[in-house]
Amino acid sequence: MSKQECACPKFKTMCGGQALIEGIMMRGPKKQAVVVRKPDGELEIQEKELRFIKDRYPVLGWPLIRGVVNFCDSMYNGVTALMFSAEFYPEDEEQEEEPSKLENWLEKHLGSEKAAGWIITLAVLLGIAMSVGLFFLLPTLLGSVITLVTDSMLARNLAESVLKILIFIGYLALCSRMKDMKRVFSYHGAEHKTIFCYEAGLPLTVENVRRQPRHHPRCGTSFLFVVIFVSILVSTAVFSVWPVHNALLRFLIHLLMLPAIVGVSYEFNRWVGRHDGPITRALVAPGLWMQNFTTFEPDDSMIEVGITALNLVLPEEKGTDAW
Repeated sequence: MSKQECACPKFKTMCGGQALIEGIMMRGPKKQAVVVRKPDGELEIQEKELRFIKDRYPVLGWPLIRGVVNFCDSMYNGVTALMFSAEFYPEDEEQEEEPSKLENWLEKHLGSEKAAGWIITLAVLLGIAMSVGLFFLLPTLLGSVITLVTDSMLARNLAESVLKILIFIGYLALCSRMKDMKRVFSYHGAEHKTIFCYEAGLPLTVENVRRQPRHHPRCGTSFLFVVIFVSILVSTAVFSVWPVHNALLRFLIHLLMLPAIVGVSYEFNRWVGRHDGPITRALVAPGLWMQNFTTFEPDDSMIEVGITALNLVLPEEKGTDAW
C-alpha cells in the first residue's frame, strides 16, 4: 500500500457542494467558495463567510425544523451561485440581453444589491413552485383518472405513488440527455469524487480524486428521492385514515404536509449519513442508483475545479468539519 493510500484515517465530512455551469460551489463549516472555469481557461473564485440563521434563532436549529430551514438556505445559495456562474457563459455572447421591466423596476426602487436579492428569491420560489407542481400536483391530477375505473382509495394512493416515482425518474433521465446538463452533471461527479478523496484521507490530487467513486450517499439527488419516498408513505397513511377524493383538496393536503416531509427526510439523511451497515446501505441504494442520471465522469480540468473549491472551505483546525 502506498503512502498516499494510508495518509490518514477515513471520516465523514460536513463539507458538501453543488455543480454549476462550468464550476462547483463548496460549503464548509464556516465558508462557501464558488469556483468557475472561465472561457479563457482561468479560474474565477468567489468566497464568503457563512452566517447561519440558527445562531440568532436557536429554535430553527431544532430537529425537524432545521431540515426545512437548511433546504431553503441551500436553495437560495445554490441559485445565487448558479447565477454567478452563468454570468461567464451568456446564451448569446454577441448580443447582451436587455434587463427585463421587472429587473429595471427593482433596481430603480431598491438598488442593485437588493434587486439582485429579490430576483434570486423569486427564482427560488419559482423553482420550488415548479418542483411542487411537477412532483406533487401532476401525480395527484393524473392519479384522479383511476377513479373512472374504481373508487378504491388504496388503488388511488398506489397510482399516485407510482406516478411520483416515474415522473421523478423521467425528469432526471430527460435532464441527463441534454448536452449542457451533461457537463453540469460531470462537475457534479467531480464534486463527489473530491469529497470522497478528502474523506478517504488522501491528498487532494487529480490522480487520487480520479480514482474515487462518483456516487455519494449524502447527495442532493438522494435527498430528493427520500423526499418523494417519505411523501408516498405519509400520504398513503393519511389518506388511508382520512379518505379524500377531491384532487385539489388532496393536493392542498400534500402541500400542508410538505414541510414535515422535508424535515423528516432531512433527519433520515442525517441518520443514514452517520451510520454504515447493511441496513443503511440498503436504504441509500435507491438514491445512489438515481445518481446514474445526475453524475458523470469528469475530466481532469473539472477535478481541478473541485479540488480548488474544497481547499478553500476546509477548516483551519483539522477535524472540526467531521459529520
